[in-house]
Amino acid sequence: MEKLVIIPTYNEKENIAAIINAVISLQQDYHILVIDDNSPDGTAQIVQSLLCIYPGQLFLEQRQGKLGLGTAYIYGFKWALNNGYSYIFEMDADFSHNPKDLERLYITCKKGAGVAIGSRYVKGGAVENWPTNRIMLSKGASLYTRMITWMPVKDPTAGFVCYTRKVLETLNFESISFVGYAFQIEMKFAAWKLGFKIEEVPITFVDRQLGASKMSKGIIKEGILGVLQLRWSSLFKNYRKRMTNLPINNSPVFPSPKILLERE
Repeated sequence: MEKLVIIPTYNEKENIAAIINAVISLQQDYHILVIDDNSPDGTAQIVQSLLCIYPGQLFLEQRQGKLGLGTAYIYGFKWALNNGYSYIFEMDADFSHNPKDLERLYITCKKGAGVAIGSRYVKGGAVENWPTNRIMLSKGASLYTRMITWMPVKDPTAGFVCYTRKVLETLNFESISFVGYAFQIEMKFAAWKLGFKIEEVPITFVDRQLGASKMSKGIIKEGILGVLQLRWSSLFKNYRKRMTNLPINNSPVFPSPKILLERE
């Protein structure tokens, strides 16, 4: 009950069985929680068929509709905390994140990071099979986020992340306001503002081979406006108090924000 990989799904029938098998075949005691938003393609039914093959390792939670990436992860975070996990991972179902990199994120947190990010944009990171316009959009979003928030994370929109239990116990999930990819930025920003150590681990991000991307104009708009909102809200003295479940007194409950951009 140490390591849990959360995989949100919506119409991932082509990938879900393969990604589950790939994670468990690592034989590193990873448990998997699939959170399916009522996929009409039968994704949840495929997961159900695997529950008896991986008892005690694979779990399924089904929601009644497409409620957004952020709410799926928060649902999973609460589930993980209630079930006693110490290291909680975010990972896509489409193999854009290599399951073999899970252990590198885990080791980084085990050595002292509060948040380990699988990063495309630190030294050693890369992107494969993306068209030039998608790369430009992603890098532009990362630069824009860093300029507005001052958060020194080179891949703030990354969705391949390991959080320690302490980070998730500290965060007030009710104050996380975004549901699309801006959710990824907000989680990192809140953890940074609360003083947790963040490390970026270089990975190679590979564009999906099967299934359809969930990117949309609405998600892009949320990211642009959401970054401005994050910066504005953080200017007020009550930001850290609002984002945590723990008391903030004059004592150094939370150190000043600090970050290590790359592993040595």
